[in-house]
Amino acid sequence: MKWGDDMNELDYFLSDKMNEECGVFGVINVKNAAEVMYYGLHALQHRGQEGCGIVSTDHEDFYMLKGEGLVTEVFTEAALKSTPGTAAIGHVRYSTSGGGGIANVQPFLFRHHTGDFGLCHNGNIVNSHEIRNYLEMQGSIFQSTSDTEIFAHLIKKDTQTNRTQAIKHALNQIEGAFAFLALSIDKLYIMRDKNSLRPLSLGRLNGGYVVASETCALEAVGATFVRDIEPAEILILHQDGSITSDRYAAKTYPNMCAMEYIYFSRPDSDIEGVNVHASRKEMGRILFEEAPVDADVVVFVPDSSTSAALGYSEASGIPLEMGLIKNRYVGRTFIQPSQELREKGVKMKLSPVRSLVKDKRVVLVDDSIVRGTTSKKIIQLLRQSGAKEVHMRIAAPPITHPCFYGVDTSTYEELISAHHSVEDVRAMIDADSLQFLSIDGVLKAVGRKKMCISCFTGTYPTYTYKNLEDANKDGKF
Repeated sequence: MKWGDDMNELDYFLSDKMNEECGVFGVINVKNAAEVMYYGLHALQHRGQEGCGIVSTDHEDFYMLKGEGLVTEVFTEAALKSTPGTAAIGHVRYSTSGGGGIANVQPFLFRHHTGDFGLCHNGNIVNSHEIRNYLEMQGSIFQSTSDTEIFAHLIKKDTQTNRTQAIKHALNQIEGAFAFLALSIDKLYIMRDKNSLRPLSLGRLNGGYVVASETCALEAVGATFVRDIEPAEILILHQDGSITSDRYAAKTYPNMCAMEYIYFSRPDSDIEGVNVHASRKEMGRILFEEAPVDADVVVFVPDSSTSAALGYSEASGIPLEMGLIKNRYVGRTFIQPSQELREKGVKMKLSPVRSLVKDKRVVLVDDSIVRGTTSKKIIQLLRQSGAKEVHMRIAAPPITHPCFYGVDTSTYEELISAHHSVEDVRAMIDADSLQFLSIDGVLKAVGRKKMCISCFTGTYPTYTYKNLEDANKDGKF
């Protein structure tokens, strides 16, 4: 994301975070599936706010509802009546590949002589450019610019085998991070990539099943967690209540995205058996061990750094205070404000509590620094409110490389740590000191030996070109 003709300065300052990759939710054999879907997608709203949609079936026909905006805006009570049935798939979208617009809002509904089906997807297909060119040369015509549609075309081209085999063949042609849900007239297909980059969990509800990108959505609808979908698994839930499990690849890899624990997922979610809040709190504890500082108060940047700041406070003995208050009513888009308001920037979203920071040495804890714009503005606000010192501590390593797996940091130029040392960044954001959590600290906090940490190291778990970074520099992604 760049500050240009389509982005005012205020938007730019408020965009200094990674944006989530999207979220998926599925239901089968549950009465009023669309109503359940409403609550499930609402729980996943943090993963995408640009658009949302539902495809449902009563096992005779399909029904679709989608639009740009939030779940509460698109899925009104009257609108939900247009999507009857006991099975459905749904999606909340943040566009990272293919751009925005209603044409790219998922799920998609495909009509085909081998059987109609709905499809939605969380993640990113990194070899989509090559596959799209191949399919177009073979006569495929695309209705959207989303890479999700590519997967549907791969499935539809394989007309000589059954649907499951066609899905397996298609999955073996794509590289990247993905959690796919496909809904046929009598089955719900659940698919997870072999690198397990994106979370996906199964729950039991009222005799049927639900599946979601995060366990918080299972809790929201009253479902009981059953298990995580395995890497490279194709889990098929049938209308008759039976379950079939298959694999599309023999070799799998434990490469869960580290940013799911650090930033993306809700704190009340569990990812592969590890609670997000607990892992973030432990990151804060380890951050103090690695980067202690003499200070009077710990302040968190709401809301994703709250857990890490709590851990830092407990480990250090420095009291935690709500030194920044978030305005909950700042919308997703903004009118073009006056120059005076643009200069206030972040203050429209965050306000310091002067009485808590005045004459104090502040430890400011945040989960990440992407572009550095917001960090600088927040530090300015704290200093204007009387803070004597502001020491910034980041509960993640420096983000030095782009992500190709469904996150909107796909170029080097927007990453401040890709071009500058820690000391340079400290000076640019005007902090008295700046330190980041180590990669070992992240792994220790989560209790894992391996994760996808490519945004910190530049070593990517999938391949398309020999080097994804070179492909990016050549404009291939």
